[in-house]
Amino acid sequence: QVQLVESGGGSVQAGGSLRLSCAASRYTRSTNSWAWFRQAPGKEREGVASIYTDGHGTYYGDSVKGRFTISQDNADKTLYLQMNSLKSEDTAMYYCAADDGSKDASWYCISRRASILQECFGYWGQGTQVTVSS
Repeated sequence: QVQLVESGGGSVQAGGSLRLSCAASRYTRSTNSWAWFRQAPGKEREGVASIYTDGHGTYYGDSVKGRFTISQDNADKTLYLQMNSLKSEDTAMYYCAADDGSKDASWYCISRRASILQECFGYWGQGTQVTVSS
């Protein structure tokens, strides 16, 4: 079972930057889907960015396009989220997620990858808090 541990969260002023990391273990060659989600108090969890190591590219939520960048270290599968030009509305708990085909291999998920749906990821980290002050 894939294990994910996030780090790098903290407090930053608006306009600043943070880089989140997600250390992965117990993944397999089938673990090709990776993503970042976030959840602010009183709001639903939303997809921030995703990356597919089977060659299907990257996707971003509309609210972070042009400001956030998802990437992955191919050697150890550490997942990163570089966050620039942070805004107060980016304040949330950020979660790393992954899947090995258990959920994301369905046609429903494949056809909706651009939407970064949480139901298409079966493994989750505990989260790291990001607070942006204006």
